[in-house]
Amino acid sequence: MALDEVRELREKTGAGLLDCQKALGEAAGDVEKAIRILRERGLAKAARKATRAATDGAIGAYIHPPGKIGVLIEVNCETDFVAKTPEFQQLVKDLAMQVAASSPRYLSREEVPAAELETVIERIVEGQVERFYKDVCLLEQPFLKQPERTVKEIVQEAIVRFGVNVTVRRFARFGLGETATKESPAGGAPGA
Repeated sequence: MALDEVRELREKTGAGLLDCQKALGEAAGDVEKAIRILRERGLAKAARKATRAATDGAIGAYIHPPGKIGVLIEVNCETDFVAKTPEFQQLVKDLAMQVAASSPRYLSREEVPAAELETVIERIVEGQVERFYKDVCLLEQPFLKQPERTVKEIVQEAIVRFGVNVTVRRFARFGLGETATKESPAGGAPGA
């Protein structure tokens, strides 16, 4: 395998040099297959790290021009060292932009209220529940910059790249002129 292939794989995945060499060896020099191998390994590593506490991180903001949509997002990781890296800051910015563009209502499936899900299930046929989750849950949505992958996969790969647990804790999306139909988090009526 050529050093150029290893370098290309490393640039595309952010994986370590030795991991890239091993993956290319297993893939018989096929870069795309090596990327899939690294992703599978990375997802396994991410699953192990996902149980660790992520109490550091950053709160990011994104205001979509001309200032009619705004997002605040909290993304956590295990260390302030990782939180200060340009790559982590870019992840926070990308996720805020994702929320602005795709208007998810919930972070994950676990946050969708059972009553709302029951109502949706009554209205839709088998197979469309998955589409519902992709529409309303940030982690289930196709990532804006790589639509063939989900936001959850991007976050899991960030865990591998940074070597620490990374989680999206919460977000809020504001659209100028949009009205709230639910009660505010404090329990009061919107605008109260």
